[in-house]
Amino acid sequence: MNVCVYCASSETIPASYVELAADVGARLARDGHGLVSGGGRVSMMGAVARAARAGGAHTVGVIPRHLMAYEVADVEADELIVVETMRERKRLMDERSDAFLALPGGLGTMEELFEIWTARTLGMHAKPVVVLDPDGFYTPLWDYLTALGGRGFVRAPALDSLRRTTTVDDAFAALVL
Repeated sequence: MNVCVYCASSETIPASYVELAADVGARLARDGHGLVSGGGRVSMMGAVARAARAGGAHTVGVIPRHLMAYEVADVEADELIVVETMRERKRLMDERSDAFLALPGGLGTMEELFEIWTARTLGMHAKPVVVLDPDGFYTPLWDYLTALGGRGFVRAPALDSLRRTTTVDDAFAALVL
């Protein structure tokens, strides 16, 4: 199974998040899964890829050409696919993945998570979409989504299709459903 991991590429975040990403990468490898990522080598994105490779996992990174100039590409990826646009990046990441796992992250992580979750709720795929939230990072978002459901803006089945977990073990159990 290839798991797409969405996570931060910011280098100004607490070290505990980078450690979480490394734990996820090591677990991917230990369970025999491949990694699909945004193709970066910094912060959480780099940590998950390095740990996955260190454990023997196949890693695929998909990165827009304009980010290559910033020298943030994971040039050690087993496959580094350079694309022209963010939309092309997401399409390839989606196509190459059997499941999706969101770790803490910023705008890019949120945008990717919402797009893949929306596609699932619309019946465009049936792949698991899981959020790993060990420290309550996503609590404000979850509260907001719950409120949207309470006001009729998000159907209960849509809310139920996005799994929130608090441990790496629970996240991996949810990914194989």
